[in-house]
Amino acid sequence: MAKFLIVEARFYEHLNDMLIEGARAALEAKGHEVDVLTVPGALEVPGAIALADESDLYDGFVAIGVVIRGETYHFEIVAGESARAIMALTMDGIAIGNGILTTENEAQAIYRADPSQANKGAGAAEAAMALLNLREKYS
Repeated sequence: MAKFLIVEARFYEHLNDMLIEGARAALEAKGHEVDVLTVPGALEVPGAIALADESDLYDGFVAIGVVIRGETYHFEIVAGESARAIMALTMDGIAIGNGILTTENEAQAIYRADPSQANKGAGAAEAAMALLNLREKYS
């Protein structure tokens, strides 16, 4: 059994709740322990994961959040930089499943977040578990 931390950017609560539900269910179905940490936005998720990883309390992480395109360039910065930073941490050997949704509108986000539809929270949890398995295999 491993211990995972779900780090959520708590901006769209109703969407995050669905993502967390899917991620938690996937992790617990495999017998893993799960904690949840909330940060203000998607840009803070990678930093929180890096800090939590230094504690050695967690074996893997699931990044959760939703970034919906607006009228300004801010969407591109938040979506791109959060993904880039998560990828950098993953390349350093941290097992992270990226469940930060980047969508054009709320309807797309609902479809992707809902556990009865695309269930991207579970997909991110499954990615984190797969990376943890690979890290253990090659360590």
